[in-house]
Amino acid sequence: MDRRDEIIRLQMDVINQMTRNNLNRIADDLWGVPSAAPTPSTTEEQPATPAAPAGEEKKAQQSPAAAEQPKEEPPEKIEDLKKELNEYIGLNTVKKEVESLINLVTVQKMRKENGLPVNDLSLHMVFSGNPGTGKTMVARLMARIYKSLGILSKGHLVEVDRSGLVAGYVGQTAIKTGEAIQKAMGGVLFIDEAYALTNRGGNDYGQEAVDTLLKAMEDHRDDLIVIVAGYTELMEEFVHSNPGLESRFNRFLNFPDYTVQEMMDIFDMRCRKSGYELSEDARGLLRSLLALLSLDIKGFGNARGVRNLFERTVAAQANRLAAQPEVTREMLMTLTADDLRAAEGGQLAEDDLRDAERELEEEAAAQANGVENCEK
Repeated sequence: MDRRDEIIRLQMDVINQMTRNNLNRIADDLWGVPSAAPTPSTTEEQPATPAAPAGEEKKAQQSPAAAEQPKEEPPEKIEDLKKELNEYIGLNTVKKEVESLINLVTVQKMRKENGLPVNDLSLHMVFSGNPGTGKTMVARLMARIYKSLGILSKGHLVEVDRSGLVAGYVGQTAIKTGEAIQKAMGGVLFIDEAYALTNRGGNDYGQEAVDTLLKAMEDHRDDLIVIVAGYTELMEEFVHSNPGLESRFNRFLNFPDYTVQEMMDIFDMRCRKSGYELSEDARGLLRSLLALLSLDIKGFGNARGVRNLFERTVAAQANRLAAQPEVTREMLMTLTADDLRAAEGGQLAEDDLRDAERELEEEAAAQANGVENCEK
């Protein structure tokens, strides 16, 4: 085992120990310390089981399969799901929209229980925004919310894109799309980059997928929710390309790009979960680096880009520590400015970092002035 492998092993030991400790504390808090299960005797001969009648034997053969069927878990409490939503970093406008939707569905249920007329709600949604802004994460939570509210029977999420719906031969696309829909029954069908279904010309089978989808949304409106997602401009074109899409998708959630501070918070969260911490010089450099990378936010990828940066930084730390004669626990847990520079290939121009941060500060000041002028 070379030096680098040894450093990585030590890092994993630290992380695994912290994880075990946390899980043990959670288990003790929830269930207490379990008592030891009695050990069956191996010396005593077990009595023979009497033969069952033919009819009973058939039932006995079927019972193990039935016994293995998992019990359906009770719906999660809506208060717990709302708390989880509010713990997400950023996404303030999305949180407000989801909260409003929960309130609408809840009150409509109350009206129905009291014998009052209710509106026929369309709960299919369009999620628009750049990559890495939390669309899939929120879609997964929405599936659980809809189950908690009694809208969906299962509350799971099936994620597909064009390749999961469209086939290459006539008649095959309807079958492929139907299979995806069947998997999603009782939950949410999440179609990423849905605009790819309609923006190709020629003998493309994307329209066949759209037609199959629209029929399923109508036939299974009581136990199927469809969420389509993608870039804002392209999703607007997608929805307006077909009257059927326009009539079924009338709820739009826009996912804004993360701010520099929010991306800092995401990086810090990943550090905490993995047993790392940033040195002071690394924290200052990280802010400037994120300011620079956010100038091309589509290319960087928002939270996805932060995750990739974190993983590269951890790898850079391992390379640095592998060259050290002695490594302490504190060194294993600390990410330095040198690690960040190495993660970016060592080519960070200080002037570019300062210019990027200054540009973002000026942009933030201009937005603040605009808000003040509107309020006046």
